[in-house]
Amino acid sequence: MAEAGTGFLEQLKSCIVWSWTYLWTVWFFIVLFLVYILRVPLKINDNLSTVSMFLNTLTPKFYVALTGTSSLISGLILIFEWWYFRKYGTSFIEQVSVSHLRPLLGGVDNNSSNNSNSSNGDSDSNRQSVSECKVWRNPLNLFRGAEYNRYTWVTGREPLTYYDMNLSAQDHQTFFTCDTDHLRPADAIMQKAWRERNPQARISAAHEALEINECATAYILLAEEEATTIAEAEKLFKQALKAGDGCYRRSQQLQHHGSQYEAQHRRDTNVLVYIKRRLAMCARRLGRTREAVKMMRDLMKEFPLLSMFNIHENLLEALLELQAYADVQAVLAKYDDISLPKSATICYTAALLKARAVSDKFSPEAASRRGLSTAEMNAVEAIHRAVEFNPHVPKYLLEMKSLILPPEHILKRGDSEAIAYAFFHLAHWKRVEGALNLLHCTWEGTFRMIPYPLEKGHLFYPYPICTETADRELLPSFHEVSVYPKKELPFFILFTAGLCSFTAMLALLTHQFPELMGVFAKAMIDIFCSAELRDWNCGSIFMRVEDELEIPPAPQSQHFQN
Repeated sequence: MAEAGTGFLEQLKSCIVWSWTYLWTVWFFIVLFLVYILRVPLKINDNLSTVSMFLNTLTPKFYVALTGTSSLISGLILIFEWWYFRKYGTSFIEQVSVSHLRPLLGGVDNNSSNNSNSSNGDSDSNRQSVSECKVWRNPLNLFRGAEYNRYTWVTGREPLTYYDMNLSAQDHQTFFTCDTDHLRPADAIMQKAWRERNPQARISAAHEALEINECATAYILLAEEEATTIAEAEKLFKQALKAGDGCYRRSQQLQHHGSQYEAQHRRDTNVLVYIKRRLAMCARRLGRTREAVKMMRDLMKEFPLLSMFNIHENLLEALLELQAYADVQAVLAKYDDISLPKSATICYTAALLKARAVSDKFSPEAASRRGLSTAEMNAVEAIHRAVEFNPHVPKYLLEMKSLILPPEHILKRGDSEAIAYAFFHLAHWKRVEGALNLLHCTWEGTFRMIPYPLEKGHLFYPYPICTETADRELLPSFHEVSVYPKKELPFFILFTAGLCSFTAMLALLTHQFPELMGVFAKAMIDIFCSAELRDWNCGSIFMRVEDELEIPPAPQSQHFQN
Protein backbone atom coordinates (compact mmCIF):
# COMPACT_ATOMS: atom_id res chain seq x y z
CA MET A 1 0.00 0.00 0.00
CA ALA A 2 2.78 2.36 0.92
CA GLU A 3 4.61 1.50 -2.29
CA ALA A 4 1.45 2.24 -4.31
CA GLY A 5 1.09 5.64 -2.60
CA THR A 6 4.73 6.44 -3.21
CA GLY A 7 4.39 5.45 -6.85
CA PHE A 8 1.34 7.64 -7.27
CA LEU A 9 3.13 10.64 -5.73
CA GLU A 10 6.12 10.10 -7.99
CA GLN A 11 3.83 9.87 -11.02
CA LEU A 12 1.99 13.04 -9.98
CA LYS A 13 5.26 14.87 -9.48
CA SER A 14 6.53 13.76 -12.90
CA CYS A 15 3.29 14.98 -14.51
CA ILE A 16 3.65 18.39 -12.83
CA VAL A 17 7.29 18.61 -13.89
CA TRP A 18 6.36 17.64 -17.45
CA SER A 19 3.60 20.27 -17.53
CA TRP A 20 5.96 22.99 -16.31
CA THR A 21 8.62 21.91 -18.79
CA TYR A 22 6.58 21.82 -21.97
CA LEU A 23 3.32 23.67 -21.27
CA TRP A 24 4.53 26.73 -19.42
CA THR A 25 3.47 29.00 -22.28
CA VAL A 26 -0.07 27.59 -22.15
CA TRP A 27 -0.15 28.13 -18.40
CA PHE A 28 1.01 31.70 -18.88
CA PHE A 29 -1.72 32.53 -21.37
CA ILE A 30 -4.34 30.86 -19.17
CA VAL A 31 -3.35 33.12 -16.26
CA LEU A 32 -3.53 36.20 -18.48
CA PHE A 33 -6.97 35.13 -19.75
CA LEU A 34 -8.29 34.66 -16.21
CA VAL A 35 -7.00 38.07 -15.17
CA TYR A 36 -8.75 39.63 -18.16
CA ILE A 37 -12.05 37.85 -17.45
CA LEU A 38 -12.01 38.79 -13.75
CA ARG A 39 -10.91 42.37 -14.25
CA VAL A 40 -14.39 43.73 -13.35
CA PRO A 41 -15.05 41.66 -10.18
CA LEU A 42 -11.50 42.27 -8.97
CA LYS A 43 -11.81 46.03 -9.73
CA ILE A 44 -8.38 46.05 -11.31
CA ASN A 45 -8.87 49.45 -12.95
CA ASP A 46 -10.00 51.05 -9.67
CA ASN A 47 -7.09 49.50 -7.81
CA LEU A 48 -4.61 50.77 -10.39
CA SER A 49 -6.09 54.26 -10.13
CA THR A 50 -5.78 54.13 -6.33
CA VAL A 51 -2.16 53.01 -6.57
CA SER A 52 -1.47 55.78 -9.08
CA MET A 53 -2.98 58.42 -6.78
CA PHE A 54 -0.95 57.08 -3.83
CA LEU A 55 2.30 57.14 -5.77
CA ASN A 56 1.59 60.69 -6.98
CA THR A 57 1.54 61.88 -3.38
CA LEU A 58 5.03 60.56 -2.64
CA THR A 59 7.79 63.13 -2.08
CA PRO A 60 11.26 63.05 -3.70
CA LYS A 61 12.74 61.93 -0.36
CA PHE A 62 10.93 58.63 -0.75
CA TYR A 63 12.56 58.02 -4.13
CA VAL A 64 15.98 58.92 -2.72
CA ALA A 65 15.50 56.38 0.07
CA LEU A 66 14.12 53.78 -2.34
CA THR A 67 16.95 54.02 -4.87
CA GLY A 68 19.59 54.30 -2.15
CA THR A 69 18.31 51.16 -0.42
CA SER A 70 18.18 49.29 -3.72
CA SER A 71 21.76 50.33 -4.48
CA LEU A 72 22.91 49.21 -1.03
CA ILE A 73 21.25 45.80 -1.29
CA SER A 74 22.52 45.15 -4.80
CA GLY A 75 26.00 46.27 -3.70
CA LEU A 76 25.99 43.77 -0.83
CA ILE A 77 24.87 41.03 -3.20
CA LEU A 78 27.67 42.02 -5.61
CA ILE A 79 30.30 41.85 -2.84
CA PHE A 80 29.09 38.43 -1.70
CA GLU A 81 28.93 37.08 -5.27
CA TRP A 82 32.46 38.34 -6.00
CA TRP A 83 33.84 36.80 -2.79
CA TYR A 84 32.13 33.48 -3.52
CA PHE A 85 33.41 33.49 -7.10
CA ARG A 86 37.00 34.22 -6.01
CA LYS A 87 36.91 31.44 -3.40
CA TYR A 88 34.96 28.70 -5.17
CA GLY A 89 35.18 29.68 -8.84
CA THR A 90 31.43 29.80 -9.46
CA SER A 91 28.42 32.02 -8.85
CA PHE A 92 26.40 31.32 -5.72
CA ILE A 93 23.09 32.23 -7.39
CA GLU A 94 23.84 30.05 -10.41
CA GLN A 95 24.91 27.15 -8.19
CA VAL A 96 21.72 27.36 -6.12
CA SER A 97 19.65 27.60 -9.29
CA VAL A 98 21.27 24.53 -10.82
CA SER A 99 21.29 22.49 -7.60
CA HIS A 100 17.83 23.24 -6.22
CA LEU A 101 15.62 24.99 -8.77
CA ARG A 102 16.58 23.06 -11.89
CA PRO A 103 15.40 19.63 -10.55
CA LEU A 104 12.04 21.19 -9.58
CA LEU A 105 11.61 22.59 -13.10
CA GLY A 106 12.46 19.33 -14.82
CA GLY A 107 16.27 19.47 -14.97
CA VAL A 108 18.20 16.26 -15.52
CA ASP A 109 20.26 14.91 -12.64
CA ASN A 110 23.77 14.08 -13.70
CA ASN A 111 23.86 11.14 -11.33
CA SER A 112 20.69 9.54 -12.66
CA SER A 113 20.54 6.06 -14.00
CA ASN A 114 20.40 7.36 -17.56
CA ASN A 115 24.15 7.81 -17.49
CA SER A 116 24.58 4.03 -17.28
CA ASN A 117 24.06 3.86 -21.05
CA SER A 118 27.07 6.05 -21.84
CA SER A 119 29.69 4.79 -24.28
CA ASN A 120 32.92 3.06 -23.31
CA GLY A 121 34.93 6.00 -24.60
CA ASP A 122 33.17 8.39 -22.23
CA SER A 123 33.76 6.00 -19.35
CA ASP A 124 37.45 5.80 -20.13
CA SER A 125 37.63 9.59 -20.33
CA ASN A 126 35.91 9.93 -16.95
CA ARG A 127 38.25 7.43 -15.35
CA GLN A 128 41.25 9.26 -16.79
CA SER A 129 39.90 12.56 -15.47
CA VAL A 130 39.53 11.09 -11.99
CA SER A 131 43.06 9.66 -12.09
CA GLU A 132 44.48 13.01 -13.21
CA CYS A 133 42.76 14.72 -10.28
CA LYS A 134 44.53 12.40 -7.84
CA VAL A 135 46.90 14.14 -5.43
CA TRP A 136 50.48 12.87 -5.61
CA ARG A 137 53.40 13.10 -3.21
CA ASN A 138 55.81 15.80 -4.39
CA PRO A 139 59.08 13.98 -5.22
CA LEU A 140 61.03 17.22 -4.65
CA ASN A 141 59.35 18.23 -1.39
CA LEU A 142 61.39 20.28 1.04
CA PHE A 143 62.32 19.52 4.65
CA ARG A 144 59.87 20.82 7.23
CA GLY A 145 62.32 21.76 9.94
CA ALA A 146 65.22 22.95 7.80
CA GLU A 147 63.24 24.76 5.07
CA TYR A 148 59.50 25.17 5.65
CA ASN A 149 59.85 26.18 9.31
CA ARG A 150 62.68 28.60 8.53
CA TYR A 151 60.40 30.32 6.03
CA THR A 152 57.76 30.64 8.74
CA TRP A 153 60.29 32.10 11.20
CA VAL A 154 61.42 34.72 8.69
CA THR A 155 58.10 35.74 7.10
CA GLY A 156 55.52 34.75 9.70
CA ARG A 157 53.54 32.89 7.00
CA GLU A 158 52.60 29.24 6.93
CA PRO A 159 53.77 27.72 3.62
CA LEU A 160 51.84 24.47 4.15
CA THR A 161 48.08 24.10 4.44
CA TYR A 162 46.33 21.83 6.91
CA TYR A 163 45.05 19.69 4.06
CA ASP A 164 48.57 19.20 2.72
CA MET A 165 49.99 18.25 6.14
CA ASN A 166 47.07 15.90 6.75
CA LEU A 167 47.87 14.09 3.50
CA SER A 168 51.50 13.79 4.62
CA ALA A 169 50.36 12.28 7.93
CA GLN A 170 48.34 9.69 6.01
CA ASP A 171 51.37 8.89 3.83
CA HIS A 172 53.56 8.40 6.89
CA GLN A 173 51.05 6.03 8.46
CA THR A 174 50.86 4.07 5.19
CA PHE A 175 54.61 3.81 4.57
CA PHE A 176 56.06 3.66 8.10
CA THR A 177 53.57 1.51 10.06
CA CYS A 178 52.21 -2.04 9.90
CA ASP A 179 49.89 -4.30 11.87
CA THR A 180 52.65 -5.81 14.02
CA ASP A 181 53.93 -2.49 15.42
CA HIS A 182 52.10 -3.06 18.72
CA LEU A 183 54.43 -6.00 19.40
CA ARG A 184 57.45 -3.66 19.57
CA PRO A 185 57.27 -0.81 22.13
CA ALA A 186 59.28 1.71 20.07
CA ASP A 187 57.24 1.11 16.91
CA ALA A 188 54.00 1.30 18.92
CA ILE A 189 55.00 4.76 20.17
CA MET A 190 55.85 5.89 16.63
CA GLN A 191 52.55 4.54 15.35
CA LYS A 192 50.81 6.99 17.69
CA ALA A 193 53.32 9.74 16.90
CA TRP A 194 52.47 9.78 13.18
CA ARG A 195 48.83 10.45 14.13
CA GLU A 196 49.63 13.42 16.35
CA ARG A 197 48.68 16.86 15.03
CA ASN A 198 50.94 18.81 17.36
CA PRO A 199 54.55 18.92 16.04
CA GLN A 200 56.05 19.11 19.53
CA ALA A 201 54.10 16.03 20.59
CA ARG A 202 55.45 14.13 17.58
CA ILE A 203 59.03 15.17 18.36
CA SER A 204 58.66 14.21 22.03
CA ALA A 205 57.28 10.81 21.05
CA ALA A 206 60.24 10.24 18.70
CA HIS A 207 62.71 10.96 21.53
CA GLU A 208 60.76 8.61 23.78
CA ALA A 209 60.99 5.85 21.17
CA LEU A 210 64.75 6.33 20.82
CA GLU A 211 65.17 5.87 24.57
CA ILE A 212 63.72 2.38 24.18
CA ASN A 213 65.43 1.26 20.99
CA GLU A 214 67.25 2.45 17.87
CA CYS A 215 64.12 3.20 15.82
CA ALA A 216 64.58 4.20 12.17
CA THR A 217 61.21 5.94 11.88
CA ALA A 218 61.98 8.03 14.98
CA TYR A 219 65.16 9.30 13.34
CA ILE A 220 63.15 10.07 10.18
CA LEU A 221 60.68 12.20 12.13
CA LEU A 222 63.46 14.12 13.90
CA ALA A 223 65.34 14.67 10.63
CA GLU A 224 62.22 15.97 8.92
CA GLU A 225 60.81 18.20 11.67
CA GLU A 226 63.38 18.94 14.39
CA ALA A 227 66.57 19.48 12.38
CA THR A 228 67.00 23.17 11.55
CA THR A 229 69.66 22.73 8.86
CA ILE A 230 70.22 20.29 6.02
CA ALA A 231 73.48 19.12 7.63
CA GLU A 232 71.66 18.18 10.84
CA ALA A 233 68.98 16.38 8.83
CA GLU A 234 71.62 14.43 6.91
CA LYS A 235 73.28 13.34 10.17
CA LEU A 236 69.98 12.05 11.54
CA PHE A 237 69.16 10.27 8.26
CA LYS A 238 72.51 8.46 8.39
CA GLN A 239 71.60 7.18 11.87
CA ALA A 240 68.20 6.18 10.49
CA LEU A 241 69.93 4.32 7.62
CA LYS A 242 72.00 2.30 10.06
CA ALA A 243 68.94 1.25 12.06
CA GLY A 244 66.68 0.79 9.03
CA ASP A 245 69.17 -1.35 7.12
CA GLY A 246 69.39 -3.81 10.02
CA CYS A 247 65.60 -4.10 10.28
CA TYR A 248 65.36 -4.60 6.52
CA ARG A 249 67.89 -7.47 6.48
CA ARG A 250 66.18 -9.26 9.39
CA SER A 251 62.69 -8.94 7.87
CA GLN A 252 63.98 -10.00 4.45
CA GLN A 253 64.92 -13.41 5.87
CA LEU A 254 61.50 -13.88 7.49
CA GLN A 255 59.20 -12.42 4.83
CA HIS A 256 58.02 -15.86 3.60
CA HIS A 257 57.01 -17.12 7.06
CA GLY A 258 53.58 -15.51 7.02
CA SER A 259 51.49 -12.50 6.04
CA GLN A 260 52.54 -10.53 9.13
CA TYR A 261 56.23 -10.94 8.31
CA GLU A 262 55.52 -9.98 4.71
CA ALA A 263 53.76 -6.79 5.81
CA GLN A 264 56.65 -5.96 8.14
CA HIS A 265 59.16 -6.49 5.32
CA ARG A 266 57.12 -4.21 3.04
CA ARG A 267 57.16 -1.52 5.74
CA ASP A 268 60.93 -1.89 6.25
CA THR A 269 61.46 -1.64 2.49
CA ASN A 270 59.51 1.61 2.33
CA VAL A 271 61.49 3.01 5.25
CA LEU A 272 64.83 2.10 3.68
CA VAL A 273 63.94 3.55 0.27
CA TYR A 274 62.66 6.77 1.89
CA ILE A 275 65.85 7.18 3.93
CA LYS A 276 68.17 6.66 0.96
CA ARG A 277 66.16 9.03 -1.22
CA ARG A 278 66.24 11.78 1.41
CA LEU A 279 69.98 11.25 1.90
CA ALA A 280 70.46 11.76 -1.83
CA MET A 281 68.38 14.95 -1.62
CA CYS A 282 70.51 16.17 1.30
CA ALA A 283 73.63 15.62 -0.79
CA ARG A 284 72.03 17.55 -3.66
CA ARG A 285 71.12 20.45 -1.34
CA LEU A 286 74.66 20.57 0.08
CA GLY A 287 76.24 20.79 -3.36
CA ARG A 288 77.45 17.18 -3.68
CA THR A 289 75.49 16.63 -6.88
CA ARG A 290 77.57 13.77 -8.33
CA GLU A 291 77.26 11.86 -5.09
CA ALA A 292 73.50 12.46 -5.15
CA VAL A 293 73.26 11.15 -8.73
CA LYS A 294 75.16 7.98 -7.80
CA MET A 295 72.91 7.37 -4.79
CA MET A 296 69.79 7.80 -6.89
CA ARG A 297 71.02 5.47 -9.64
CA ASP A 298 71.93 2.80 -7.08
CA LEU A 299 68.55 3.15 -5.42
CA MET A 300 66.69 2.78 -8.73
CA LYS A 301 68.71 -0.34 -9.56
CA GLU A 302 68.16 -1.89 -6.12
CA PHE A 303 64.41 -1.22 -6.03
CA PRO A 304 63.22 -0.92 -9.65
CA LEU A 305 59.57 -1.65 -8.83
CA LEU A 306 59.08 1.19 -6.33
CA SER A 307 58.03 3.82 -8.86
CA MET A 308 55.62 5.49 -6.41
CA PHE A 309 58.47 7.62 -5.06
CA ASN A 310 59.24 8.99 -8.57
CA ILE A 311 62.97 8.94 -7.92
CA HIS A 312 63.64 9.47 -11.62
CA GLU A 313 62.38 13.06 -11.28
CA ASN A 314 64.99 13.73 -8.59
CA LEU A 315 67.58 12.18 -10.91
CA LEU A 316 66.53 14.38 -13.84
CA GLU A 317 66.91 17.55 -11.77
CA ALA A 318 70.37 16.53 -10.51
CA LEU A 319 71.56 15.59 -14.03
CA LEU A 320 70.38 18.97 -15.36
CA GLU A 321 72.41 20.65 -12.63
CA LEU A 322 75.47 18.75 -13.89
CA GLN A 323 74.50 19.69 -17.49
CA ALA A 324 74.70 16.00 -18.38
CA TYR A 325 72.15 16.35 -21.16
CA ALA A 326 72.97 12.98 -22.76
CA ASP A 327 72.19 11.22 -19.49
CA VAL A 328 69.00 13.26 -19.17
CA GLN A 329 67.93 12.10 -22.63
CA ALA A 330 68.61 8.49 -21.63
CA VAL A 331 66.39 8.79 -18.56
CA LEU A 332 63.64 10.43 -20.63
CA ALA A 333 63.81 7.64 -23.20
CA LYS A 334 62.98 5.20 -20.41
CA TYR A 335 60.24 7.13 -18.58
CA ASP A 336 58.69 9.33 -21.28
CA ASP A 337 56.60 6.44 -22.57
CA ILE A 338 52.97 6.47 -23.64
CA SER A 339 52.09 3.73 -21.14
CA LEU A 340 53.53 5.61 -18.14
CA PRO A 341 51.91 8.56 -16.36
CA LYS A 342 53.29 11.92 -17.45
CA SER A 343 54.42 14.80 -15.28
CA ALA A 344 55.47 18.40 -15.82
CA THR A 345 59.07 17.39 -15.12
CA ILE A 346 59.10 14.85 -17.97
CA CYS A 347 57.25 17.00 -20.51
CA TYR A 348 59.11 20.25 -19.87
CA THR A 349 62.51 18.56 -19.61
CA ALA A 350 61.91 16.98 -23.02
CA ALA A 351 60.96 20.41 -24.36
CA LEU A 352 64.09 21.96 -22.83
CA LEU A 353 66.36 19.43 -24.52
CA LYS A 354 64.82 20.06 -27.94
CA ALA A 355 64.82 23.82 -27.39
CA ARG A 356 68.51 23.68 -26.43
CA ALA A 357 69.40 22.52 -29.96
CA VAL A 358 67.96 25.64 -31.66
CA SER A 359 67.33 28.30 -28.99
CA ASP A 360 70.75 30.02 -29.22
CA LYS A 361 70.15 30.95 -32.89
CA PHE A 362 66.37 31.33 -32.84
CA SER A 363 64.91 34.67 -33.91
CA PRO A 364 61.17 35.28 -34.34
CA GLU A 365 61.79 37.78 -37.17
CA ALA A 366 63.97 35.36 -39.12
CA ALA A 367 61.56 32.49 -38.50
CA SER A 368 58.64 34.57 -39.84
CA ARG A 369 60.59 35.32 -43.04
CA ARG A 370 62.02 31.90 -43.88
CA GLY A 371 59.73 29.64 -41.85
CA LEU A 372 60.69 27.13 -39.17
CA SER A 373 63.33 24.49 -39.78
CA THR A 374 62.77 20.85 -38.84
CA ALA A 375 64.64 21.17 -35.55
CA GLU A 376 62.79 24.37 -34.66
CA MET A 377 59.47 22.73 -35.52
CA ASN A 378 60.31 19.80 -33.23
CA ALA A 379 61.20 22.20 -30.42
CA VAL A 380 57.97 24.16 -30.86
CA GLU A 381 55.90 20.97 -30.91
CA ALA A 382 57.63 19.79 -27.72
CA ILE A 383 56.81 23.11 -26.04
CA HIS A 384 53.18 22.88 -27.19
CA ARG A 385 53.02 19.35 -25.80
CA ALA A 386 54.37 20.47 -22.44
CA VAL A 387 52.07 23.49 -22.27
CA GLU A 388 49.05 21.35 -23.08
CA PHE A 389 49.92 19.01 -20.23
CA ASN A 390 50.39 21.82 -17.70
CA PRO A 391 49.55 25.34 -18.95
CA HIS A 392 50.51 27.00 -15.64
CA VAL A 393 54.27 26.41 -15.86
CA PRO A 394 55.27 29.07 -18.48
CA LYS A 395 54.10 31.98 -16.33
CA TYR A 396 56.47 30.89 -13.56
CA LEU A 397 59.38 30.14 -15.90
CA LEU A 398 58.92 33.53 -17.61
CA GLU A 399 58.58 35.15 -14.15
CA MET A 400 55.14 36.52 -14.96
CA LYS A 401 53.99 35.15 -11.58
CA SER A 402 55.91 35.04 -8.31
CA LEU A 403 57.03 31.68 -6.95
CA ILE A 404 56.33 30.31 -3.48
CA LEU A 405 57.66 27.28 -1.65
CA PRO A 406 56.27 24.11 -3.27
CA PRO A 407 53.76 22.06 -1.25
CA GLU A 408 54.38 18.52 -0.02
CA HIS A 409 51.71 17.21 -2.41
CA ILE A 410 50.91 18.22 -5.95
CA LEU A 411 48.10 17.81 -8.43
CA LYS A 412 49.28 16.78 -11.88
CA ARG A 413 48.45 19.37 -14.54
CA GLY A 414 47.61 21.83 -11.76
CA ASP A 415 49.12 25.01 -10.35
CA SER A 416 50.74 23.10 -7.47
CA GLU A 417 52.73 20.93 -9.89
CA ALA A 418 53.74 24.03 -11.88
CA ILE A 419 55.12 25.67 -8.72
CA ALA A 420 57.01 22.52 -7.71
CA TYR A 421 58.57 22.21 -11.18
CA ALA A 422 59.49 25.86 -11.68
CA PHE A 423 60.93 26.16 -8.14
CA PHE A 424 63.73 23.71 -8.99
CA HIS A 425 63.99 23.94 -12.80
CA LEU A 426 63.88 27.69 -13.46
CA ALA A 427 67.67 27.86 -13.08
CA HIS A 428 68.12 25.09 -15.67
CA TRP A 429 66.02 27.00 -18.23
CA LYS A 430 67.99 30.17 -17.58
CA ARG A 431 71.24 28.30 -18.09
CA VAL A 432 70.30 27.30 -21.66
CA GLU A 433 70.81 30.37 -23.85
CA GLY A 434 67.64 31.48 -25.64
CA ALA A 435 65.41 28.75 -24.16
CA LEU A 436 63.17 31.19 -22.29
CA ASN A 437 62.99 33.42 -25.36
CA LEU A 438 61.79 30.49 -27.48
CA LEU A 439 59.27 29.58 -24.78
CA HIS A 440 58.05 33.18 -24.62
CA CYS A 441 57.49 33.33 -28.39
CA THR A 442 55.70 30.00 -28.80
CA TRP A 443 53.88 28.85 -25.65
CA GLU A 444 50.64 30.76 -26.25
CA GLY A 445 50.23 29.13 -29.66
CA THR A 446 49.20 25.94 -27.84
CA PHE A 447 45.79 27.38 -27.00
CA ARG A 448 44.87 27.81 -30.66
CA MET A 449 45.05 24.03 -31.11
CA ILE A 450 42.78 23.35 -28.13
CA PRO A 451 40.04 26.01 -28.19
CA TYR A 452 37.89 23.94 -25.81
CA PRO A 453 40.39 22.28 -23.44
CA LEU A 454 37.74 21.01 -21.02
CA GLU A 455 35.98 19.10 -23.79
CA LYS A 456 38.73 17.83 -26.07
CA GLY A 457 42.52 17.73 -25.92
CA HIS A 458 45.12 17.46 -28.66
CA LEU A 459 47.81 15.11 -27.34
CA PHE A 460 46.38 14.42 -23.89
CA TYR A 461 42.99 13.90 -22.35
CA PRO A 462 40.81 16.99 -21.83
CA TYR A 463 42.01 19.26 -19.07
CA PRO A 464 40.40 18.18 -15.76
CA ILE A 465 37.98 20.63 -14.20
CA CYS A 466 38.90 19.66 -10.63
CA THR A 467 42.38 21.24 -10.55
CA GLU A 468 41.32 24.66 -9.25
CA THR A 469 39.46 23.27 -6.23
CA ALA A 470 42.26 20.86 -5.29
CA ASP A 471 44.98 23.50 -5.74
CA ARG A 472 43.12 25.90 -3.46
CA GLU A 473 43.32 23.21 -0.76
CA LEU A 474 46.99 22.45 -1.37
CA LEU A 475 48.36 26.00 -1.73
CA PRO A 476 48.44 28.69 1.00
CA SER A 477 45.83 31.42 1.05
CA PHE A 478 48.31 34.22 0.30
CA HIS A 479 49.05 32.69 -3.12
CA GLU A 480 46.79 33.57 -6.05
CA VAL A 481 45.93 30.25 -7.65
CA SER A 482 46.40 30.10 -11.41
CA VAL A 483 43.16 29.08 -13.16
CA TYR A 484 42.95 27.46 -16.59
CA PRO A 485 40.99 28.00 -18.72
CA LYS A 486 40.38 31.53 -17.52
CA LYS A 487 36.82 31.80 -16.29
CA GLU A 488 34.62 34.66 -17.37
CA LEU A 489 32.67 36.56 -14.77
CA PRO A 490 29.27 34.97 -14.14
CA PHE A 491 26.17 36.72 -15.44
CA PHE A 492 24.83 37.51 -11.98
CA ILE A 493 27.99 39.39 -10.99
CA LEU A 494 27.69 41.59 -14.06
CA PHE A 495 23.94 41.97 -13.48
CA THR A 496 24.30 42.99 -9.83
CA ALA A 497 27.15 45.37 -10.74
CA GLY A 498 24.94 47.09 -13.35
CA LEU A 499 21.98 47.17 -11.00
CA CYS A 500 24.05 48.66 -8.19
CA SER A 501 25.51 51.32 -10.49
CA PHE A 502 22.14 52.20 -12.03
CA THR A 503 20.32 52.54 -8.71
CA ALA A 504 23.19 54.53 -7.21
CA MET A 505 23.03 56.92 -10.17
CA LEU A 506 19.26 57.30 -9.71
CA ALA A 507 19.72 58.00 -6.00
CA LEU A 508 22.34 60.67 -6.75
CA LEU A 509 20.18 62.37 -9.43
CA THR A 510 17.12 62.27 -7.18
CA HIS A 511 19.09 63.85 -4.34
CA GLN A 512 20.56 66.59 -6.53
CA PHE A 513 17.43 67.31 -8.63
CA PRO A 514 14.46 66.22 -6.50
CA GLU A 515 11.75 68.23 -8.30
CA LEU A 516 12.74 67.21 -11.80
CA MET A 517 13.24 63.53 -10.94
CA GLY A 518 9.98 63.51 -8.98
CA VAL A 519 8.05 64.86 -11.94
CA PHE A 520 9.56 62.30 -14.31
CA ALA A 521 8.94 59.47 -11.83
CA LYS A 522 5.29 60.47 -11.44
CA ALA A 523 4.89 60.78 -15.18
CA MET A 524 6.35 57.31 -15.75
CA ILE A 525 4.11 55.86 -13.04
CA ASP A 526 1.08 57.50 -14.61
CA ILE A 527 2.00 56.11 -18.03
CA PHE A 528 2.47 52.52 -16.86
CA CYS A 529 -0.12 52.28 -14.09
CA SER A 530 -3.05 54.56 -14.96
CA ALA A 531 -5.48 53.38 -17.62
CA GLU A 532 -6.91 56.86 -17.95
CA LEU A 533 -3.59 58.46 -18.91
CA ARG A 534 -2.44 56.02 -21.58
CA ASP A 535 -3.13 58.48 -24.38
CA TRP A 536 -0.80 61.12 -23.09
CA ASN A 537 1.84 62.40 -25.42
CA CYS A 538 5.28 63.86 -24.81
CA GLY A 539 3.95 67.41 -24.90
CA SER A 540 1.75 66.88 -21.85
CA ILE A 541 4.71 65.51 -19.89
CA PHE A 542 6.81 68.60 -20.59
CA MET A 543 3.84 70.82 -19.63
CA ARG A 544 3.69 69.13 -16.25
CA VAL A 545 7.43 69.61 -15.80
CA GLU A 546 6.98 73.33 -16.59
CA ASP A 547 4.08 73.70 -14.15
CA GLU A 548 5.83 71.90 -11.32
CA LEU A 549 9.00 73.99 -11.69
CA GLU A 550 6.89 77.22 -11.95
CA ILE A 551 8.66 78.41 -15.07
CA PRO A 552 7.15 81.82 -16.12
CA PRO A 553 5.60 81.92 -19.61
CA ALA A 554 7.52 83.57 -22.41
CA PRO A 555 6.42 87.23 -23.09
CA GLN A 556 4.26 87.70 -26.17
CA SER A 557 5.51 89.82 -29.02
CA GLN A 558 4.13 93.27 -29.88
CA HIS A 559 2.70 91.92 -33.13
CA PHE A 560 0.72 89.40 -31.15
CA GLN A 561 -0.68 92.00 -28.72
CA ASN A 562 -1.94 94.12 -31.55
